[in-house]
Order: sequence, then C-alpha cells, then structure tokens
Amino acid sequence: MTARVLIVDDIPTNLRLLEAKLTAEYFSVQSAQSGAAALQLAENDPPDIILLDVMMPEMDGFEVCRRLKTNPRTAAIPVVMVTALSDTEDRVKGLEAGADDFLTKPVNDLTLFARVRSLVRLKMAMDEWQSREATCDQFGLPVEQHKIDIDDDPKGRILVVEPDRYTLEKIAQTLEAHGHFVVTAGGAAEGEQLLASEASFDLVISALYLGDSDGLRFCSQMRSRPQMRRLPVLLLLGQEELGGLVKGFDIGINDYLFRPIDSNELKARVRTQVRRKRYQDGLQDTYQRSLAMALTDGLTGLYNRRYFEAHLESTITRARTGGNEVSLLMMDLDHFKKINDTHGHATGDCVLKEVAHRLSHGIREVDLVARIGGEEFVVVMPDSTDGIGVKVADRLRLAVASTPFETPPPAGALSVTVSVGVAVVGVGESGADALRRADEALYRAKSQGRNRVAPARPYAPQTRPAANG
Repeated sequence: MTARVLIVDDIPTNLRLLEAKLTAEYFSVQSAQSGAAALQLAENDPPDIILLDVMMPEMDGFEVCRRLKTNPRTAAIPVVMVTALSDTEDRVKGLEAGADDFLTKPVNDLTLFARVRSLVRLKMAMDEWQSREATCDQFGLPVEQHKIDIDDDPKGRILVVEPDRYTLEKIAQTLEAHGHFVVTAGGAAEGEQLLASEASFDLVISALYLGDSDGLRFCSQMRSRPQMRRLPVLLLLGQEELGGLVKGFDIGINDYLFRPIDSNELKARVRTQVRRKRYQDGLQDTYQRSLAMALTDGLTGLYNRRYFEAHLESTITRARTGGNEVSLLMMDLDHFKKINDTHGHATGDCVLKEVAHRLSHGIREVDLVARIGGEEFVVVMPDSTDGIGVKVADRLRLAVASTPFETPPPAGALSVTVSVGVAVVGVGESGADALRRADEALYRAKSQGRNRVAPARPYAPQTRPAANG
C-alpha cells in the first residue's frame, strides 16, 4: 500500500532520517520545518497522513494538530505525533488536540510503518464514503454535511474483553463514570457470544492475551464478518509486546493502550474512537438515505449504471492523484436467457438478487459493485493492480459457481456461472475506454468456454498521425 506522508519537524536531521525510512518502504514523502508551513501544505495538497513533531518553535505540535482538526479540509487527515516526550499527560494532551496516535522517540520502525499503514487504510475507507457522498451531491441529491469535532465527547456502547477481573472492573468503572455503557467479557468465547447477540457496539476493547484464546485471533474473527469490519478495536498490551502490536495493526485493530492503564489516556483514546465511528456512521447513513432509489437498481439494491459511471471517473481521478491503480471487473451471467425462458422471469429475478448478494459479500468496503444491464455487473476496485483484480475476479466467479442457487419451485436449485473480464485503467485512459477493454475481455472469456476470467489486453493510447510536409 502506497501513501503520501507529510513529515513535520524543525530539525533537518530528523526529517532526513524519517524521509529515508519511509521512502525505503515506498511511501511518497513531503516535509515541512514549521507548523505554519505544515498547515499550508496540508491545506493546498492534503496528504494521507501527517507525522508531527511536538517540540517546535513559534507553534508547537499540539497547536498545529488542533488547527488541522478544526479545518474541514484537513480534519480527516490522520495525525501521528512523534516526539521525545513520554509522559502520559503529554500523550493525553496530544489525543485531546485530535491526534490519532502519539509515538515516543526513538520510534520502533516496524511499529511506525504498521501504524502508518493502519491509519492510511482507515483514511482510504473514509475518503471512499466522502467520495460517494460527493457523487450524490453531483446528482443534486440532498446531502447532510458531516465534520469531525475534536471537542465532541460522545458516549458509546463498549465491549471490554479482559481475563483479569481487577483490570476489567477498573476499565468498566472508569468508562461508566464518564457516561459510556459498558458490557464486559472474561474471554474470547464470551466476547464472541455478546457480539453475536447484543445490540451494535461503538468500540471493542480487547486484551492481547485472553484466557481461552488470544486477542489477535479474536480480532481477526471479528474482521472476517462483514457487519463488524468498521467496528473499532482498541488493544491492551504490555510495553514489551510490540510484536503483537505490529501484527494487530496488520489484522485491523484501530488503537492500543499499554499497561499499566492510565485512566485519562483510556478515556481520551476511547473518545477518539467513538467519535470517529459516529462520524463514519453518519457519512454512511446520510449517503444511503440520499441514494434512495435514484442511483440504485430497484431489483438488487446495487448501484445502477448512472451512479457507476460518475463514481468510476471520480475514483480514477483520486487514484491518479495518489499514484495508485484502479481495476475494473466486468461480468455477465452465462446462459441467463435460458433461465428466464425455461423457468420464468420471477426465477431470473431471484438469481440476479442472489448474484448481487454474493458479489457484495466478496469485495472490500472500498470497492463498489453495480448492476449496469440486465445480467451485467461491474466491480470498481481502487488501489488494485491487474494481478489482484484477476485473483478477486476468480474468487467472485467461484462464489457464484460453487453453490447452487435456491429458487422457488418448480425450478428449485439452479447452477449459475459468470464470465469475467478484468482491466486496469491505463495512464491517461478514460473510464469509458477501460470499461470497453474489460467488456472485450469478458466476451473473450465467454468465447473460451464461459465460467472463467480473462484479463484485458494492455491499454494502447491512440496517437494522432503526424502531419505531412
């Protein structure tokens, strides 16, 4: 995963050191030696993440962070404070200023890289929802404006999974005294039961090591469920367990807290996570309400062609700004006319709805699936190379073909397959041209026997012939 990182530090040596490390990990790096310069850069060319030193002349990192978070244009950019300060009071001050994390020098490289990638993934998800909201606005649909307010202190429903009863009670008492509703579990099995049976939570706090399992396995199982992929997770661990923290970021945890637990830092980190979840929920809820039926397919509930075309162009524009690629998957049900002719359109509609369901559950949150014709579907995958696109396409093909479709009698169980064409949008290529290449690959897959995936031929820009004379 690539990302654009802005490093802010008044000491040139620190800038060069961090820039070298991040560049070696294939990040694109900008730098600023003052708070004022950082604010201007972030305003004019917003990065994906900011690494911000605290101790700077004229304007310290706390003030820079507060200004970033109160500016609607920069409020959603993750900020990691990197500093020699190590007191809990300083960490809390940074979190209250809106920082997403507070790393102490000397920073462990693996922890830094894992944290940067974790926050960039989160920002990509929020950018995607903001992009979809902007697409709705282009069509003149009512869109409620949302912002992250660092002074907001929402109260959430929180699940705490911790085998040590003393620690569990201390966390619960601290959060309940602050107005949160807390549900507790002594192990992974009990935590999983609560997640499955209780009303939705705003945050899960889990120990790294649980009595009947381990916290990372518990978190990975959560992330495997579509309805819990956006549920924030805060991991509890010891200072000596950095390896578990790095692995946790890879799995998808959102934040962490070292033992012994400081009550003020706990409240600050919980406030940050609950506030962000409410913001994401607001973006998603408003977006879904605004769509109504104007931009969705009435039968399957997927996006329709009108929305897809606008979203594809905005996705391509955003990807080029960040130096990323976009994959396009074009798919068509095999012999669908035969299903309609043999079993009737009601059965055909049942098949289309089930295909939509399987495709929707086989993609990432940042991907988009749309129905653009009778039995034609398309998937837009930002930050995705051709190799990834082909693998995902084959996984979706198998998701359709591997299990028969249950339809009403007399048709009963039907075997359904799809053919897929995959194209990566070329440099300078329009979305319409990329879709044509994917469509050509789709028909090549059909001509080769159906129920298969075919990559598109490479994009070849059209050149104008040279003038004579």
